[in-house]
Amino acid sequence: MRIQVRRTGGFGGIERFAELDTADRADADELQELARQVLAKGHRTPPVGVPDGFSYQITVEGETVYATDPRLSERESRLVSLVLKEGA
Repeated sequence: MRIQVRRTGGFGGIERFAELDTADRADADELQELARQVLAKGHRTPPVGVPDGFSYQITVEGETVYATDPRLSERESRLVSLVLKEGA
């Protein structure tokens, strides 16, 4: 499963993008389940954020959801952190 995260906004307006492929990972099942949960509960259109907050576009196998700070769910936050750290 391919998971992509694009983070935009913030005070500096710097965009960050990372991609993670779960193939051959020991934690693949856990990551895939987390991604499915995020997709199931995610916003299909970009929600309104806060000034200088981050906005996220999370794409899993071609399906995209959106999230913003400070309203990231625990699952969204965890998935974003894993992908941006591992995929960068």
